[in-house]
Amino acid sequence: MVAVLAAGCGGSSSAKSGVAGARHVTKSATVMTRKIKKLGVVLVNSRGRTLYMFVPDHRKRVTCKGTCAKVWPPLKIKKGQRPRAGGAARQKLLGTDKNPAGGRVVTYNRWPLYTYIADHRAGQATGQGIKLNGGLWYVLSPSGKVIKK
Repeated sequence: MVAVLAAGCGGSSSAKSGVAGARHVTKSATVMTRKIKKLGVVLVNSRGRTLYMFVPDHRKRVTCKGTCAKVWPPLKIKKGQRPRAGGAARQKLLGTDKNPAGGRVVTYNRWPLYTYIADHRAGQATGQGIKLNGGLWYVLSPSGKVIKK
């Protein structure tokens, strides 16, 4: 995992990080929920991958860009599309924000949502509580509250 972090924090981009960012653009992003050991029920994308919020976003706008977005790919949605809620996620808490790299990013309770490149399968939350790329990363509950366990 340290190698993944080091690769993502450097100035160059790997093919893997480029692919990870590209696969997160969907016609209609669905934010769902999943129970994860030690964290409880958290938000995940349609593939069961854990979604994170970034403290420096301050519930306002996307601040993770460039190299940060290669390590923490935002959950993107095509312009004109609307995100959908599944499981215990609440539709009324979903929204979108302008992505500095172009397009839109799905938000939940005004927090832009991101996946983590080191989470290799559904149900992992290896990014929970780590400080990386200029701030802390946490998962969100279905009520939109930050989980800091």
